[in-house]
Amino acid sequence: MTHGFGPVTPPDAQVRVAAEQRQAQLTKPGGSLGRLEEIGNWVAACQGVCPPKQFERARVVVFAGDHGVARHGVSAYPSEVTAQMVANFLGGGAAVNALAVVAGATVRVADISVDGETDSLIAKHKVRRSSGSIDREDALTAEEVEAALAAGKAIADEEIDAGADVLIAGDMGIGNTTPATALIATLTETEPVAAVGRGTGVDDAGWARKVAAIRDAMRRARPVVKDPVELLRVAAGADFAAMAAFLAQAAARRTPVILDGVVVTAAALVAEELAAGSSAWWLAGHRSTEPAHNLALQRLRLDPLLDLNMRLGEASGALTALPLVRAAVATLAEMSTFAEAGVSTPDTDTAENTDLTVPADIDSETATPTDTPPDLRK
Repeated sequence: MTHGFGPVTPPDAQVRVAAEQRQAQLTKPGGSLGRLEEIGNWVAACQGVCPPKQFERARVVVFAGDHGVARHGVSAYPSEVTAQMVANFLGGGAAVNALAVVAGATVRVADISVDGETDSLIAKHKVRRSSGSIDREDALTAEEVEAALAAGKAIADEEIDAGADVLIAGDMGIGNTTPATALIATLTETEPVAAVGRGTGVDDAGWARKVAAIRDAMRRARPVVKDPVELLRVAAGADFAAMAAFLAQAAARRTPVILDGVVVTAAALVAEELAAGSSAWWLAGHRSTEPAHNLALQRLRLDPLLDLNMRLGEASGALTALPLVRAAVATLAEMSTFAEAGVSTPDTDTAENTDLTVPADIDSETATPTDTPPDLRK
């Protein structure tokens, strides 16, 4: 099912084969660059050209939104931090800003449901102020979930039309690991206690409150688990719906995406339900410390590039992985082939002519290290 996102065609399989063949011709032993080779082949297939082109406009979109459940003690930080951090993003003082500079990316912030006023430049697609508390009420109305889906789709179109050749979704929202975990645990049929992490660093009492909130949210989500739009409406929020639509639309428009942590990957799980096959266009940037993140990665069959005990969000893990993806593109595109460099290829004749068979006049069952062929005894 595509739910209005158009058919999702996979990356070009023929170009992937061409990339694999080129890898075998480059001046290195086959497979010696490990996963960099796999990533380079994937980028080539996404771009439909081999050798692939280095990314010219890597673009991060941070989806910001508050959640009513944060008012019930599931986070170590108060809800007003969301708006404060949005201002920090705009001022260039956050981790996402610093990492984007290093990775060669630019950052856009989209206020989807921040519980406060933000700069009009980032509130173009705002749906509402804070999503509902999912443990006791629906996150959104039917009209609001459709507006959020339209916002995410429009943002993807805006960025791709402006020339983005790789996209990264980031998140900002106090309490957002609670709906993320509720979504993942519901879709993977996992008990809350096995999926809930510490989020922003809650203590034991906060963790217990978070487990209870997720348990109650899952109870409300189960009747709509087969309908991704209803699942977003009941048990997620406007920022999650926008992220899911953003990821699905990127895939529909054949644009590769590097996923971040548990919040973005929860949205990705739903995006795969919105537009089947979308996950072929995604790389997992890292594995966060949140237990639910690993569950979601397993469900999507994505093997993360990094495992650095990160849990910040903001697209920080995906941005940390982006230079690795750039390295994979560079090696496939810029290395010389054996023929171009005048370097000898592996000597297959030597391997084929190396005969370690015991000579016919030696009894292989009784021979010892001192038993040598007659013509060699001297």
